[in-house]
Amino acid sequence: MYHLPLNKIVKRILLRISMNNSRKRKFFTQNLMLWNTEHNKRIMPWKGEKDPYKIWLSEIILQQTRVEQGLEYYNRFIKKYPNVQLLAMADENEVFKLWEGLGYYSRCKNLIASARKIAFEFAGFFPDKYEDILKLKGVGPYTASAIASFAYNLPHAVVDGNVFRVISRFFGVYTAIDSLEGKKFFTNLAQTLMDAQSPALYNQSIMDFGATVCKPQLPFCNSCMLQKMCTAFKHNVVKDLPVKEKKLIKRKRYFYYIIAEYKDKIYVKKRIEKDIWQNLWEFILVEKDKKITAESFIESTDFSLLFDKQQVKIKSSVFYKQQLTHQTIEGTFIYVKCSHPFVNNLYVDIDKKKLSTLAFPRFINNLFENDTDFKMQNFL
Repeated sequence: MYHLPLNKIVKRILLRISMNNSRKRKFFTQNLMLWNTEHNKRIMPWKGEKDPYKIWLSEIILQQTRVEQGLEYYNRFIKKYPNVQLLAMADENEVFKLWEGLGYYSRCKNLIASARKIAFEFAGFFPDKYEDILKLKGVGPYTASAIASFAYNLPHAVVDGNVFRVISRFFGVYTAIDSLEGKKFFTNLAQTLMDAQSPALYNQSIMDFGATVCKPQLPFCNSCMLQKMCTAFKHNVVKDLPVKEKKLIKRKRYFYYIIAEYKDKIYVKKRIEKDIWQNLWEFILVEKDKKITAESFIESTDFSLLFDKQQVKIKSSVFYKQQLTHQTIEGTFIYVKCSHPFVNNLYVDIDKKKLSTLAFPRFINNLFENDTDFKMQNFL
C-alpha cells in the first residue's frame, strides 16, 4: 500500500484549496502556453500537421514507443503509404514487414483495419468528430483527443503519461493515475485547464512539457516556468508523483525454436493466437516452463516427437533474451537439416532466400543479425 508523505486529511485540504484556486489554474495554462512559445524547441515532422491521416499514423506509432524510434517508422510509412487509401489497399504482410521491430503488433493490425474502414466505409474521408474518431479500431480517448484537436482544433484535452505527471505534480494530486477514480479525475481536470481557443497548441504544449521539462526522472525543476506555484516542488515531493496503485507483474517464458531445412526450404508459421507477436512469422516452436540447455532440449521428448535424430543434422545457437513490457522471453535456436520433409499442418515451407520478405519478431531477427554461424546458412 502506498503511504502518503503527509497526513491524508492535510493532503485532501491542500488539494481542495489547490483545485479551487482559479488563479493557480490560470497561471498553469498561461505559463504552459508561454513556455511553448518561447522555449519549446522540440521538433517533430507531425507537429503543426493538419492532415488527420498523418496525425493518426503518428499517434498509433507513438503508442508505447519512444519518439526517437517512432520517427524512422513514421517517415517510412508516409513515404510508402502517403494516404489512407494506399494503406487500405496494401498487402497485409507488407505492412507488417514495414512495422517489423516496432513491437506491440496489435497496433499494426488495428491500423490496417481502421485504414480499410476509412477508405471503404467512409469513402476515404477521415472522421471529423471526436465520437466518430473514437470508434476507429485501436483509437482510445487520448488518441481521439489528439486527432480531434490537432486536425480539427476541437476542444478535447489529451491525457497521457506526460499529462498525468505534469498535472499531478503541479496540483499535488495523490489519486492513483491507474485507478478508475484517477482517470476520471485527471480527465476532468485536464479539460478545465485546456485553452479552449487554442486546444491544439495547448495539447502540444503540455505533452512536450512533460517529455522535456517535467520528466519522470531528473526533471528540470530549477528552471521550470511553473515552479512558483507547483505543489510538488513546494513540498519537495516531486519524486513521489504521480502515484500508481498497481505493480507490474512480469512473466518469464522459454522459447526453443527449431529452424528445419529440407531441400533449401524452411518451415514457418504465422502467429495467429492472441499473444505476443500476433500476425508475425516464426519457426517451429516449443515453449518450456523452465530454462534448459540446447543439448538437453535436443535429448528431450519434445524434440524426438518432431524429429528423428538419426535423420537430421543439428546445430544450436547461443541463448537469446528479449525484455518486453510484461514478460521476458528467453530461448535458443536449433538448426536442423532434414533428410525427410517435416509434416505438420500448422507449418508451411518457404524458400530460405525468401525469408527476408516475411515479418519476424525482434527475438528471431536478433539471431540473423548477431550469430555469424547462422548467417553462413544464408537465410536472410
